[in-house]
Amino acid sequence: MHNRTVIPLYRRLVHSYGQMSFGAKAAAVGALFVVTSALGVVVVVWLPADHFSRPPARDGDAGWRRHPVLRWTVLGAKNVLGLLVLPLGIFMALPLVPGPGLVFILVGLSLLDFPGKRSLERRLLAIPAVLRFLNDVRHRFHRAPLVIDLDARHR
Repeated sequence: MHNRTVIPLYRRLVHSYGQMSFGAKAAAVGALFVVTSALGVVVVVWLPADHFSRPPARDGDAGWRRHPVLRWTVLGAKNVLGLLVLPLGIFMALPLVPGPGLVFILVGLSLLDFPGKRSLERRLLAIPAVLRFLNDVRHRFHRAPLVIDLDARHR
């Protein structure tokens, strides 16, 4: 259902971008870089240090998870947001495209619910440059470094 709305959205964005003048494209790319970098920093700083080392939340952990309508609404909203953020991260990870691509890929994956998600997140975080970048950002804002349990990737 949401693929019918997400793909046309991206097509309209690409078409609109193609119609812009060079100056407008440069301004749009600059603005996109600033906004996505700021959002990426906020998410990295906001995450608890043990977010990637603790087990996933269970159904009884939060009040919204106990109520079926709220649970499915929140899970649906998270997945839709993840489907919007993940392709943006993949695009930003391309050469010569500004923005924190790997951070947005990680955020998009974190929002999605699918089997093997934790394993994939840990594989991304096992890349030394990614973990070093995330911990450098957290250090600048006086946050504890991320704790990663790389041995848990086979669970």
